[in-house]
Amino acid sequence: MEIKHQISLKTFNTFGINVQADNFVAIGSFDDLNQAFEHQLFAHKCLILGGGSNVLFTGDFAGTIFKNNLKGISILEQDDATVLIKAASGEIWHDLVMYCVQNNFAGVENLSLIPGTVGAAPMQNIGAYGVELIDVFESLSAFDVIEGTNRIFTKEECDFGYRSSVFKTIYKDRYFITDVTLRLSKSPVLNISYGAIKDVLAEKNIIHPTIKAISDAVIAIRKSKLPDPNILGNAGSFFKNPEIPESFYLQLKTTFPEMPGYPTAVGFTKVPAGWLIEQCGWKGKQVGNTGAHKNQALVLVNYGNATGAEIMQHAFTIQQSVQEKFGITIVPEVNLISYLVN
Repeated sequence: MEIKHQISLKTFNTFGINVQADNFVAIGSFDDLNQAFEHQLFAHKCLILGGGSNVLFTGDFAGTIFKNNLKGISILEQDDATVLIKAASGEIWHDLVMYCVQNNFAGVENLSLIPGTVGAAPMQNIGAYGVELIDVFESLSAFDVIEGTNRIFTKEECDFGYRSSVFKTIYKDRYFITDVTLRLSKSPVLNISYGAIKDVLAEKNIIHPTIKAISDAVIAIRKSKLPDPNILGNAGSFFKNPEIPESFYLQLKTTFPEMPGYPTAVGFTKVPAGWLIEQCGWKGKQVGNTGAHKNQALVLVNYGNATGAEIMQHAFTIQQSVQEKFGITIVPEVNLISYLVN
C-alpha cells in the first residue's frame, strides 16, 4: 500500500474538477484494506472513490481518498434457470453488463452504459429504463472501516429505495463495499416498457429482440442524449426525479396539462426532473463555465473551466426556479463533496 500526497483529482472525477486531495491511496487488494485500517487511515476524514461519476468536488479535499481498484468477475453457481455472478467492486459497471450480455445472462441489459463502478451500484440502487439493481441483487460483501471486519449484506439489509440504500443513510462512509453478487436469468424476460427502447427496435426492424438487442438500444439512446464525460465533463443525471402526491400532480396538471407523470407508490407520482428544468428555460443554456446540456436538461456539464462551487451554485439556482414555478423540490442525485478539514 502506497500513500501519495497532494494529488490532483481531475482525472478521477467525470466532471473533471481540478481539486487536490491531501492523501491518496489505491486499494487493489484485501491486504491494502487491512493495512489502511491498521495504519488508522480510516479514522480521519476520508472518501471512497470508484469511477468518480457521481460526485462533485466543491473544493480541495483535506483528507484521504481511497481509490477502489478491486477487480474480478466470477460465476459462483448456476442451474438451468439462473446464475450467480460475483463482481469485485472496482470493476467498471458497464464492463460487467457486457460480460453478462455476451454470456446471455439476462437482467442488467437495461442498465447498459451507466457510468461508475460495481461498488457504486448498490449504494444508490442504480436504475434505468424500467429496471433497478434491486431486481437482480442477491448480496454484497463490505469491509467495516470502523471495526476492521467483513460483513455480508442481504437485499433486505441494504434497504434499497429510489436511488438510495443504507450506504447513503445510516451507514454512510462506514463500509467499503468489496464485491457484489447478482442473480441473473438464463431465460430472459425482456423489459421494453420504455417507449424509447421500442422506437429504436422498430427502427432496426427487430421484432424478437435478444438481450444484446436491448443493450444495444439502450446504449444508442444514452449516447444520443448524454454527453461523453471524456469530451464534456458531467456526472450524468444531476437531480433525482421527484415523487409528489398524486393529488398535487393532478392539481398541477390543470395548469400544466403537458406535465408527464408516472405512478409509483400508492398515492404518489414521479415527475421527470429533466422536464421541469426544461420548462424553466435551462436546457442548453450556458451560464459561465457550466449549464444544462442541450440534449438533456437533467445533465449539468463542465464546459472546460468550471469549478465545483460554480456548478453547485448553478444547481441551486435551477432548484430555486423549479420550486418557484411548480412548487416541487428537486434533490441532487450527485454527491456534493464539500471542503473537509481534519
